[in-house]
Amino acid sequence: MEKPRLVKDYDKVGEEVLAQIKLQFPRGFEKKLIQFKNQHGKFVSALPFETEDYYYLIRMTKVEAQEIIEDDDDYDDDGKLTDDAKDRLEEYIDDHE
Repeated sequence: MEKPRLVKDYDKVGEEVLAQIKLQFPRGFEKKLIQFKNQHGKFVSALPFETEDYYYLIRMTKVEAQEIIEDDDDYDDDGKLTDDAKDRLEEYIDDHE
């Protein structure tokens, strides 16, 4: 059975999914973006991300992807997930399974 697809903006994604994204992409996700045509025939860029229940396309541009990492305290100045953040996020996910 195919998983339901969800197209969402990054800031509309729940905390648990954000934690999983950060753990899967500890060096950011700018280079993981894909392009697809939306229902209006316009090209949109998004981060594909799969959970146990859903296949997400999280809308963002490359510039937005860079800004998300720069503005997120879980990532260091080099755009890498900090060890403290990794430990905290793994614990958060374990607590919510």
